Amino acid sequence: MNYVFDGSYQGFLCCVFECFEMKEWHAVPVAEGLFQPDIFLPERTIFTDVDKAQRIQNGLKSKFGKLIVDDIYRAFLSEDPVAWQAAYYIMVRLFQGQTDVLENFGDTQVLYFHQTLKKVSRERHRMKAFIRFSKSNDGLYYAIIEPDFNVLPLILSFFRNRYADMPWIIYDVKRKYGFYYDTVAVSEIEIDTTEQKNLQSSSLTIALDERDELFKRLWKQYFKSTNIEARRNIKLHVQHVPKRYWKYLVEKQR
Repeated sequence: MNYVFDGSYQGFLCCVFECFEMKEWHAVPVAEGLFQPDIFLPERTIFTDVDKAQRIQNGLKSKFGKLIVDDIYRAFLSEDPVAWQAAYYIMVRLFQGQTDVLENFGDTQVLYFHQTLKKVSRERHRMKAFIRFSKSNDGLYYAIIEPDFNVLPLILSFFRNRYADMPWIIYDVKRKYGFYYDTVAVSEIEIDTTEQKNLQSSSLTIALDERDELFKRLWKQYFKSTNIEARRNIKLHVQHVPKRYWKYLVEKQR
């Protein structure tokens, strides 16, 4: 049985609710955008119900702890259908009473789940390190990102605490959404179609503060002057700072 859901996290949790309600232990959740009909497998559309999703969320937290809830969410943010199936499998087993399922690394589903969490955590850490803000002439700071996984929700609290006194936008060009912080609250935003077309690989069409341009030039000069040519090790450098991040780093722009 394929459970076809809308691709949202709430819809994903509703698949778990449906599994227990219908006692269909071998069902597989599939996002509607990825679903391909199979004549040998029945399918059912799972409609998102916030109350049902919340019941699953509360059940996970009360029975197994907040860490499990966070890990399931992080696995979902990987956007990997195989990881989704692994997370779903683990939730079903937990609610069935297999409380030690996460310790069974001999289970390929469990192993894949843990491997996915490591990848997502690594990407989250890199985003914290590699995000560079630019300042517009109206005082707004903005940063453009394109992470491998949908980690933007996982880094919001870090930047809100670190830059609590300045307004900023972090925008994910790959997923076409971002978050705006006005020094009080964080809200999700989407750029309109016209602006989206003008969105370039490393910047928005925003007029920069003159001092920001100056600081960028100074930082590039500092980065260049501190680079000791005799000790240059590109291979090691790329291991720590993969090339896919270079277009968003001031010191790498020409």
